[in-house]
Amino acid sequence: MEVQQFYYDNKIVKKFIYATLIWGIIGMLVGLLLALMFIFPNITDGISWLSFGRLRPLHTNAVIFAFVGNALFAGVYYSTQRLLKARMFSDFLSNFNFWGWQAIIVSAAITLPLGYTTSKEYAELEWPIDIAIALVWVAFGANLIGTMIKRRQRHLYVAIWFYLATFVTVAVLHIFNSLELPVSALKSYSVYAGVQDALVQWWYGHNAVAFFLTTPFLGLMYYFVPKAANRPVYSYRLSIVHFWSLIFIYIWAGPHHLLYTSLPDWAQNLGVAFSVMLIAPSWGGMINGLLTLRGAWDKVRTDPTLKFMVVAITGYGMATFEGPMLSLKNVNAIAHFSDWIIAHVHVGALAWNGFLTFGMIYWLVPKMFKTRLFSTPMANFHFWIGTLGIILYALPMYVAGFTQALMWKDFNPDGSLVYGNFLETVNEIMPMYWMRAIGGTMYIIGFIVMLYNIVVTVRSGSTVVDELAEAPALTRVSSKRTVGETFHTWLERKPIQLTLLATVAILIGGIIQIVPTILVKSNIPTITSVKPYTPLELEGRDLYIREGCVGCHSQMVRPFRSEVERYGEYAKAGEFVYDHPFLWGSKRTGPDLLRIGGKYSDSWHLNHMYDPQSMSAGSIMPAYQWLVYDEHDRSAVQDKMKAMAALGVPYTDEDIANAEAAIRQQAIQIENNLYADPDFARNYEEDKKLAAENGEEFIEMRNREIVALIAYQQRLGTDIKVKETDQLLSENK
Repeated sequence: MEVQQFYYDNKIVKKFIYATLIWGIIGMLVGLLLALMFIFPNITDGISWLSFGRLRPLHTNAVIFAFVGNALFAGVYYSTQRLLKARMFSDFLSNFNFWGWQAIIVSAAITLPLGYTTSKEYAELEWPIDIAIALVWVAFGANLIGTMIKRRQRHLYVAIWFYLATFVTVAVLHIFNSLELPVSALKSYSVYAGVQDALVQWWYGHNAVAFFLTTPFLGLMYYFVPKAANRPVYSYRLSIVHFWSLIFIYIWAGPHHLLYTSLPDWAQNLGVAFSVMLIAPSWGGMINGLLTLRGAWDKVRTDPTLKFMVVAITGYGMATFEGPMLSLKNVNAIAHFSDWIIAHVHVGALAWNGFLTFGMIYWLVPKMFKTRLFSTPMANFHFWIGTLGIILYALPMYVAGFTQALMWKDFNPDGSLVYGNFLETVNEIMPMYWMRAIGGTMYIIGFIVMLYNIVVTVRSGSTVVDELAEAPALTRVSSKRTVGETFHTWLERKPIQLTLLATVAILIGGIIQIVPTILVKSNIPTITSVKPYTPLELEGRDLYIREGCVGCHSQMVRPFRSEVERYGEYAKAGEFVYDHPFLWGSKRTGPDLLRIGGKYSDSWHLNHMYDPQSMSAGSIMPAYQWLVYDEHDRSAVQDKMKAMAALGVPYTDEDIANAEAAIRQQAIQIENNLYADPDFARNYEEDKKLAAENGEEFIEMRNREIVALIAYQQRLGTDIKVKETDQLLSENK
């Protein structure tokens, strides 16, 4: 048998490990800054690009796509070459993957703080960057599949199955969720509206967690845990059941993020049913991972690498038990929009993704640099302080979530809300925010200790070079099943067929859920009183998106007595037909805004944005003073309206032609409303006089950004009234 010599490409693995460490600490420090903003809301006062609303998507993107993404690529490039006994198909594609991914991360780090965002959770990046993501991801997939084709190992190990499913599914999710109509170089509108946009977004959002944060890391678990423990995976059969059931079921579960919303009930119920089923394959994977360590528990006690991996797998088991539980409607009614969800997400992120990454790096670096880990005690310190940090982060958020839910839903005997003021809830959970910040700090301290440990380890080792390997050439065999060969054993040596079957498995759920919602018009009934936004309101909505207001405020009143009493009439699907994108939100740090229109004066809104604490004592909302002072660029309004018209919003040619006049008329009316406040009138005139004395340009209030935002806020919820809703429901009966 011919034995061939070849070289593994370790340099690409090294690059991704370094990127993982650099972006990881940056992403987590941004997260800590955000945690501190709950305690000190004006810590970045007056700096627009450091405001909470703009930094929150930067944190999520940095942790998910920069930290976890680079770790994913490092682990995949290392393990794939060794599992397939082949160098990666193309060094060019490997390096294109690396540098392209880093360029995408840098572009996100620039554009998100500047307010260029689509507002869609985990998919906030604008259309040129979306295209770049697709290109880089396809390059990664081509490299992966090309390596399979030239492999020297006949059968594809379970880790490779998960990598394949990751590539295919993330590509499908990203492309369909990112379908948008560009308005300018960094502005676009989602092609979907309202309910349809919400369903597609959470089909993507849930499965981005599934197929970017879970399936590739399960592949890494199946490779690195047996390697670190020096034991075979517990059960080959269980891995088969785990893989196929997980990728088939997971794709259906997205609607559980939209329970009790305006999404049709049949879609919600499908999401619930498949979410509950998810616990079986998820725990099957956890059991397979933990039982791989059978007989190796003495090593676990002394090896920090295995300690990280054990806690990671346990964290995966906890998160995947909690996920199906949270999808039950009675539990979701309590947990959704609360800090319980923040706890749930971070158990998965900090324990599963974070700790598995740390364990992988501690195992990989000494081997790649042909040396020993500089300090095992430091690694053990990292493990214990990181574990304590996770506990001190998650537990207070669970308490905060329960507290919020109980207070939001508490009624007096006379039927009134006990805590009618939303801020009473906020004040009650402030100690929990302090504890979260402390827990996050401990986790980051552990990360910094690891950074030092790894840097010293690398310096003590030899330079990473291409690693010499040898393996027998792969001889050709019949493409048909041989005698005694099971179907799956045959499939494991047929990468194309395996990829196609995995694609079919993930497409079934997506097609059944999304196509009827988009194509069957009766699923989204229209309401005649709902009209398109005026040009100024449309501009105000874009400012609302730019500032990330959706990160703290929902626009979805659920059909609960407590919410209707607090916010007003519950939301109808037909209210959102002109919303590109939807802005339902996923967290209530502040109250719901769907019915805010007309509730307060224009002057109240201006003062509230300028100094929230002056209008709402105890508020933790940061100030947005630049909105009050900055001139509003409305030069693209006609292009925006044309794009909206192309997406089905009924703007006429006359509406578009008269947009600037309509903006001026509505802005002057708001300016006049503001003048009705004597304090505003006095301060405004003083500012105008001072500007004239200093020879400075004075921006009329009608031309400032705050006026557009006020126009949008005053519009919210005013298209539909309770009386009209009752009549509509009566007619439908």
